[in-house]
Amino acid sequence: MRRWFGGAASSEAEAPAEPAQTTAVIPEPLLPSVETPLGPKRSWFQRLRFGLSRSSSSIGRGIADIFNKRKLDAASLDDLEDVLIQADLGLGAATRIRQAIARGRYEKGIDPDEVKAVLAAEVERTLAPVARPLALDPTKKPFVVLVVGVNGSGKTTTIGKLAAKFRSEGRTVILVAGDTFRAAAIEQLRVWARRTGSDLVERDQGGDAAGLAFDALTRARAEGADVVLMDTAGRLQNRAELMSELEKIIRVMKKVDAEAPHAVLLVLDATVGQNALSQVEIFGRTAGVTGLVMTKLDGTARGGILVAIADKFGLPVHFIGVGEGLEDLEPFAARDFAEAIAGVERADA
Repeated sequence: MRRWFGGAASSEAEAPAEPAQTTAVIPEPLLPSVETPLGPKRSWFQRLRFGLSRSSSSIGRGIADIFNKRKLDAASLDDLEDVLIQADLGLGAATRIRQAIARGRYEKGIDPDEVKAVLAAEVERTLAPVARPLALDPTKKPFVVLVVGVNGSGKTTTIGKLAAKFRSEGRTVILVAGDTFRAAAIEQLRVWARRTGSDLVERDQGGDAAGLAFDALTRARAEGADVVLMDTAGRLQNRAELMSELEKIIRVMKKVDAEAPHAVLLVLDATVGQNALSQVEIFGRTAGVTGLVMTKLDGTARGGILVAIADKFGLPVHFIGVGEGLEDLEPFAARDFAEAIAGVERADA
């Protein structure tokens, strides 16, 4: 890993000063899994299902209470709709699921497992169009990824995992420690850079993040790097001055490459529920979000909100994370997510 240290803070019109020093560091091995070795390693679907257990348990209990001893009628459908809305799936999805379950079954008995199967199918239908991989355009070199989100959403960890993924594909990666407010975030990226064999561009705590972006992109172009992953400070979506700083970072990037950033990933904490909708809306308006990563599907998540987000915004969902280990960030698969949140049993799980 090489660490590049940017110069003093600069205005948008000025190029930052030359870096103070370049340090060569021998790469460390990739981060180990944090999976506790207390038994057989769980499959990805098992980990995902555990991550969505809060939502799936709530939905499952509601479905059982409604349909175990009642026929399917207007009242039971109203109750089902309430359960789905309380699980954050949103009114649009709840209405479609209600209609799908009612079709051909009105005034008849229905098994709770059949309800779950219909629920899974309808959720998958909603999510399939947004389950799209993060595609790196080889004609954009470096391909610049700006990572944004609120405090504590998991941006820095996500960047480290993405760096490991791209490095495993043989790509050269530069990490940019753009969360200059927190010394811990800078140090965290130093660790990820060492352990993934990536290069790191950083400044002292409190440095100008926009100037750092200019410095990093300029050096990445000169070095012929494949990917730039830029961290940013966590910011609440209702803080206008912080969102203005994010706009400045993007403006400065465009001074180096008019098309940068090529991807803007919004990292969402799956435990926040309805607040995620306003995050997507405001970060989308400010930073031009191109795709989503949902993290912290750890058993306390309110994962149904992803269905409501897909309904309202239609943004690609590239990855979901269920833990801190490298293997706990995976490309988003609509069927896996739908079956996990509906509590559908799978023979291969």
